[in-house]
Amino acid sequence: MGIYIYMLRCADDSFYVGSATGDDLAPRIAQHNAGAFPGYTHNRRPVVLVWSEYFDRITDGIAAERQIKGWSRATKEALIKSDWETVSRFARRRGGAPRARPTVDDPSPSS
Repeated sequence: MGIYIYMLRCADDSFYVGSATGDDLAPRIAQHNAGAFPGYTHNRRPVVLVWSEYFDRITDGIAAERQIKGWSRATKEALIKSDWETVSRFARRRGGAPRARPTVDDPSPSS
């Protein structure tokens, strides 16, 4: 048994990322829209499924869910559009490229 990772667009235009086991994601979305979960989506209904992916291994799915939850709105929107170039660009390290090491000719102060 695997796991679905999914993203919902809420009535307030925010995104919710969640997971569900089973063969069909429709019942889980219906539960969100019925207010069955007293969490984030309860007061942000109706919700619309905007993206999902099935993972054969639950551990892989949970890792993907955690990663996506940490992404910016722009990265999530790129994922929804399947814009992999933008997803890759936005998902890179936030601090930019690693700092260059000083060379022998570049005596940078050391701490």
